Amino acid sequence: MASVKYDYSEMIWNEIRDAAAQDRVALLPVATYEDHGPHLPVDVDVVLATEICRRAAARIPEEVVLAPPVTHGYSPHHMDFHGTITIRWDTFINYVRDVCSSLAYHGFKRILIINGHGSNTSPLDLAARLTVIDFEGKILCASANHWGLRQAREVGKALRDSDYGGTSHGGEYETSLYLALKPDLVEMDKAVDNRSPLPNSFKTDLLASGHPEGSDARMVPYWSSISPSGVMGDATKATKEKGEKFLEAAINGLIELIRELRQTPILERRVQHGDIPDTKWKMT
Repeated sequence: MASVKYDYSEMIWNEIRDAAAQDRVALLPVATYEDHGPHLPVDVDVVLATEICRRAAARIPEEVVLAPPVTHGYSPHHMDFHGTITIRWDTFINYVRDVCSSLAYHGFKRILIINGHGSNTSPLDLAARLTVIDFEGKILCASANHWGLRQAREVGKALRDSDYGGTSHGGEYETSLYLALKPDLVEMDKAVDNRSPLPNSFKTDLLASGHPEGSDARMVPYWSSISPSGVMGDATKATKEKGEKFLEAAINGLIELIRELRQTPILERRVQHGDIPDTKWKMT
């Protein structure tokens, strides 16, 4: 018996139709190409997000379809570093929205965007919300960062050797994951520990929420003004062994989230205005 296909790009159109009818979750990796310090290639975000999604989908192919990744994102603040490719925020939101709307049009009722780049977070939240609005609440579309998955956070907290700020960008977490996936491309002899000079409320850390000694605020200056190397964190504490454990936690956390979304009911709207006119109110 043939194994269940889960890779959207390798499926025949009728297989995609059948997968949607089976109420499988459409899984969409999204990332970007940008600097990650003097020791890592510019494809870090793409590799991490895509591989976590691919490996999770391979374990539960009956429950998910892996859509082709969106590999360019919103990163103008990194343009001072060579190699960064950025997409305008409105183009990016609408592009992802169009991809999600295509999936919904083909019958997928539950779509999950998994993000690999911090500054994609807000645009992807909007893309997901707008997709739900486009289909008038008849589908579910959600977004999450792979470092925000429950098991990734828990294992990260237990295994990390750097303190707060050590896993912000190209630091201990991302470098360890990349060592687990493509060790030959990592130049660990060039790894550095660069920390944010910003006040506590504006410091970041992938594996933690707001700074424990500050407010949960958001601010992203030009990256070159806060990091001379592109790194924001402690890359020197990264190891392949930690990366393998981080990777397994992210995969298991993603499977958990996929199943949670698959079990989430699509609730009917309670329209308070009587009959909805032919020209429905919609924010486009």
